[in-house]
Amino acid sequence: MTTPLIEVREIGKRYGGVTALEGVSTTVHAGEVTCVLGDNGAGKSTFIKILSGAHQHTDGELLVDGEPTSFANPRAALNAGIATVYQDLAVVGLMPVWRNFFLGSELTKGRGPFRRLDVERMKRVTLDEMASMGIQLRDVDQPIGTLSGGERQCVAIARAAYFGARVLILDEPTAALGVKQSGVVLRNVAAARERGLGVVLITHNPHHAYPVGDRFLLLRRGRSMGEYAKADITLEELTSMMSGGAEMEALTHELQRPGAPVVAPASDEA
Repeated sequence: MTTPLIEVREIGKRYGGVTALEGVSTTVHAGEVTCVLGDNGAGKSTFIKILSGAHQHTDGELLVDGEPTSFANPRAALNAGIATVYQDLAVVGLMPVWRNFFLGSELTKGRGPFRRLDVERMKRVTLDEMASMGIQLRDVDQPIGTLSGGERQCVAIARAAYFGARVLILDEPTAALGVKQSGVVLRNVAAARERGLGVVLITHNPHHAYPVGDRFLLLRRGRSMGEYAKADITLEELTSMMSGGAEMEALTHELQRPGAPVVAPASDEA
């Protein structure tokens, strides 16, 4: 096994007397998807902030390419090749797709007072990069706000890959999407993996994580419930651990109407 792009060892984060994250360990390898699963309050956001440089860990070790690291800010993480795509995507809805793709990193041509935006090249690159992710855009001049949620996610993923990301962190990319658009995003997660990126997929939905995941880290109340390779855990086991297993069964019995037939708890496929 090659050196992981990212490795965290018993990492933790304390805010004064409050422990937000404790004793979490996992690895992110090139060409693999590491899924981090947990409900609200499980510690997923804190974990993202440590990896992306927004916060510094207070316990444990963060290693990048095998070297102990602590990012001072998100720019330092980005310079190390770690790009984070948040739920809000940081796009400008009324701007064309190509402007959003190069927002803040525009390509230019010419020199001195004759320097200007290389619009044609930026349009061509946007089309080519989106096509490489399996998205055929009708027109890169259309406002990005007219794209579907899944297509906007794919623009953000393709942009990160184009600008040299080696690790792509996706914060709940399917949370606000329907079934079809979630499928579009998951196909592009797989495409990013095939391009050799290490992907960290943050989600609360095991049915979205399992098809694309290579390893699974489960968090609950800021602590690790374990890390599993795909060969070592089934979707049913993953779902049971996520839903609380015995807790969900007890709730089902509590809510059961007297005299009604007993129905097994349904899996959350939303």
